Amino acid sequence: MFRNAARSLTAVRALQRTHQPSLARAFSASGLTLNSLDTFTEEEQMLRESVRRFATDVVGPKVRDMDEQEQMDPQIIKGLFDQGLMGIETSADHGGAESSFTSAIIAIEELAKVDPSVSVMCDVHNTLVNTILRKYATKDQQDKWLPLLSESKLGSFCLSETGSGSDAFALQTRAKKDGDHWVINGSKMWITNSAEAEIFLIFANTDPSKGYKGITCFIATKDMGIQIAKKEQKLGIRASSTCTLNFDDLRIPEENIIGGIGRGYKLAIEILNEGRIGIAAQMLGLAIGAFEKVVPYTYTRHQFGQPIASFQGLSFQLARAAISIESAKLMTYNAARRKEEGKEFAKEAAMAKYWASVVAQEVSGGAIEWAGGVGFTRETGVEKFWRDSKIGAIYEGTSNIQLQTIAKFIQKEYS
Repeated sequence: MFRNAARSLTAVRALQRTHQPSLARAFSASGLTLNSLDTFTEEEQMLRESVRRFATDVVGPKVRDMDEQEQMDPQIIKGLFDQGLMGIETSADHGGAESSFTSAIIAIEELAKVDPSVSVMCDVHNTLVNTILRKYATKDQQDKWLPLLSESKLGSFCLSETGSGSDAFALQTRAKKDGDHWVINGSKMWITNSAEAEIFLIFANTDPSKGYKGITCFIATKDMGIQIAKKEQKLGIRASSTCTLNFDDLRIPEENIIGGIGRGYKLAIEILNEGRIGIAAQMLGLAIGAFEKVVPYTYTRHQFGQPIASFQGLSFQLARAAISIESAKLMTYNAARRKEEGKEFAKEAAMAKYWASVVAQEVSGGAIEWAGGVGFTRETGVEKFWRDSKIGAIYEGTSNIQLQTIAKFIQKEYS
């Protein structure tokens, strides 16, 4: 690593001395390669095409019915497992695809182009549930749980509560030791995947006197007695279940603690940073989906003897939307690559999540107007993208929380 860095520095200095016009030539001479953020491995490109076909052919025909019924089709969930999309980063030994984090982001983006509800189900399962187990579980725990999560059992991440949203560590759910078990009492709210999930990561406080340092992560199954209570009726991503969970003397074996007692806050903070890149990918895919659904229509819809897209007022709107989408794409994949490379990425993740959410709302809202009256009807599905976009500014850290996070990094750098 140091040798490569030295070579890079030598190349740059040589460039400065000779006024060589091409930076790429200098790096090429040093044996290094400069790639754009639009460069993907052959495996990642193949995955994108595979997910795109699945989303178009399998998910697409079911989108409207799932939205109207506010329920995920079980065949979609089965299809995600069959396609290997529920264990993207998980090792082959545990039934996963053993692929890259960027591959997970690609899958989330492609699914969101067709249905953001399916996308977020895949996102939470991969970037939150699977990742916690891959990074923090013991080998015995991984051997037990990861194959199930890769092949058949949907996972759910249970952190938020009625009084614990943006202040994630103000949670009131308690866990008390009872022999070789822990007994959990409390409730969770706004829990994604909760209606269909069979495996749950539950955050509870084992020692309230320690504040957030008493928070511990437990893994549990639905049949242990988790009560699925109220299912929320939402503006958007209706097919994605969001429920309240109740725990009344829920008994969990000691062996089901993930990462150690009192380390739940550390797990949650680190994992949510990764999860924000997933939400950015969801919002990016949503914006592209809305754009690609409507723009062709603007070239076939004629008024005053010409396509409406040829009028400057609309053509400039399309151009600005394309620029916004591209910027969100670059920010999302930059954050993903930084994470893969082991670099600091919390600020970049917050920026990507914030901006992709803004772009998703602007582009999907604009798409309704570009399509006119047709866009306002539910039949075309254009308005659904706008409804689905609103959640991007709320979950896994509101837009204000992202701005606060970014501001703290700025303060640290410049104050």
